[in-house]
Amino acid sequence: MNDGSVRRLYNVNILIIDDHPHDLDMLVQALNAQGARVSLANEPRKGIQLAQVFLPDLILLDVHMPHMDGFSACRLLREMKCCHDVPVIFLTSAGDVTDRVNGLTLGGVDYILKPFAVDEVIARILVHVQLAQARVAGSLPVDHAQVLDHPDQIILQAALRLLKSQLTQLPKLKEIAEKLGTHDKKLSAIFRDNLGMTVFAWVREERLRKAQDLLLRSYMSIEDISAEVGFTSAANFATAYRERFAMTPSAYRKTLNQS
Repeated sequence: MNDGSVRRLYNVNILIIDDHPHDLDMLVQALNAQGARVSLANEPRKGIQLAQVFLPDLILLDVHMPHMDGFSACRLLREMKCCHDVPVIFLTSAGDVTDRVNGLTLGGVDYILKPFAVDEVIARILVHVQLAQARVAGSLPVDHAQVLDHPDQIILQAALRLLKSQLTQLPKLKEIAEKLGTHDKKLSAIFRDNLGMTVFAWVREERLRKAQDLLLRSYMSIEDISAEVGFTSAANFATAYRERFAMTPSAYRKTLNQS
């Protein structure tokens, strides 16, 4: 490590979530030499818990881990008040293009493949820490004692965001749950306890809400709106809309034209 770079990460909190933390010993030593404070979690759920206590300035996250992968962990971290804006760097051997795109799409600021050069990782960490510090400069301080999130709320918010992004091609419930690091029965219970409805009842409501907004704000045809919000046919859309709002989409649009 170049002597000129020593202790540039002084008092920076870095959380590493990796199921083989010993493989990162050289990196951890280099971070410590820089003055960083490093916390290690050998599985995602522990890492998510540590994040609320450790309040990291940056997170290094593996992808392929047992029980919950790094993509699911990233979804949940992004819903936590203490980690919403914390830069996440994927540090992984998962080098497939699809994996890299997924990581960046989910909000990762960087994607570094193993094996890696320690100096390069340190340099990228420094860049993203400095960028994050610049973004929050001048913002109001956050009282972290007031921002602890209940685990079910984290999963719920991540689920709502995921479902909104996939309304037209909705995965099966089991797949949805897996993307959130949980199982289908747990996810169903979270929706029932917090929203008073099933996952797919919420999806139906969201599709109809989005459809009504499109009817109001666009000139799209009924058929195109039906496809846009994920109904299998315009007839099914019209039936669902009439059951929910006591009028057909066409009738609703006519009332708009008359007003």
